[in-house]
Amino acid sequence: MKIHEYQAKEILRRHKANVPFGVVIDKKENGSKAHDEVTSKTGGSVVVVKAQIHAGGRGKGGGVKVTKTKEDATAAIDKILGMQLITPQTGPEGKKVLKVYLEQGIDIAKEYYLSILLDRSIRKTIIMASTEGGMEIEEVAETHPEKILKISVDPGIGLQVNQARQLAFSLGLPAESHKSFQSLLFAIYDAYIKEDASLLEINPLILTKQNEIIAGDCKIDLDENALYRHADNAAFRDITEEDPLEVQASEFNLNYVKLDGNIGCMVNGAGLAMATMDIVKLAGAEPANFLDVGGGANKTTVTNGFKIILGDPNVKGIFVNIFGGIVRCDMVAEGIIEAAKAVDLKVPLVVRLQGTNSELGREVLNKSGLKITGVDDLREAASTIAKLIQ
Repeated sequence: MKIHEYQAKEILRRHKANVPFGVVIDKKENGSKAHDEVTSKTGGSVVVVKAQIHAGGRGKGGGVKVTKTKEDATAAIDKILGMQLITPQTGPEGKKVLKVYLEQGIDIAKEYYLSILLDRSIRKTIIMASTEGGMEIEEVAETHPEKILKISVDPGIGLQVNQARQLAFSLGLPAESHKSFQSLLFAIYDAYIKEDASLLEINPLILTKQNEIIAGDCKIDLDENALYRHADNAAFRDITEEDPLEVQASEFNLNYVKLDGNIGCMVNGAGLAMATMDIVKLAGAEPANFLDVGGGANKTTVTNGFKIILGDPNVKGIFVNIFGGIVRCDMVAEGIIEAAKAVDLKVPLVVRLQGTNSELGREVLNKSGLKITGVDDLREAASTIAKLIQ
């Protein structure tokens, strides 16, 4: 689950990490009060106005403004709040800014990059750092891989002091800032582990002119499967930042991810769903979604699945690929018929049923009187739906 910068910094504060003071607002008329709160709390006149969207590169799109007066801050708020912000990560459609974060200005001496994530290949948490803060880390990795520093953390013993020291020296930090750096590094590692994060990224990590280390920006992705342990974090979910169809699917307990293709896929089982999308592409078409209706698919889940798929205007055909293990194919067939009638299906539908009661399921479909194409072979089924949408 993605969260906003101001929420990520709230998490860091729980773990005693050094982050700037800030105030979030969602109404322009609250801007003046928020500005006064930041300046009175920090004693500084510089306030950074930041758009809050689930995408990076906000500054490049005009979503981050450094202001030195209240009038400048008010003007920045008026411009950013409500704008359709386009960044390299949003795509050409951009995202509407519904919240802005007013944060104290920092006296920056140098910017660095720091992140924590899981390296599945070695089954350990790794800490990545670079002297090239503020830039796209992918670009740095491609053009200057020698500037990406990595240390792996043994999950049995956790982050060690000597590793923090090593990283501070490797980054070339002034000796006066090492204590501050180590304090922040241990704080964010604690946050990453205890909050069940899948990614924690600070870019830029700021060295101030007073040799203090501060998290200038923060991105945290939380493991949705662990949210039952974190009621406070679950409340951070912002459905306005999510695809409406994915939000609706989550309400139906369906595993759905919208893609850019035109063939809607309904499958039971994540592995089979991935294989189905692959074979659709091999047939020369493009899947419009990942949709796993689960091992216990029934009439209700199938009907809800059809509604979700057809909610995407790009869908020109539907491919249902069901393997009956726990679920019976005849029950799925009844659900398909009921769903097709309920949504007034008008696009081509290809159904492949294999496993428990598959023959009975195919018989149910054949007797339905609906225009449903049944195909037993997987490759042939994918080729069939690809041809039908043409």
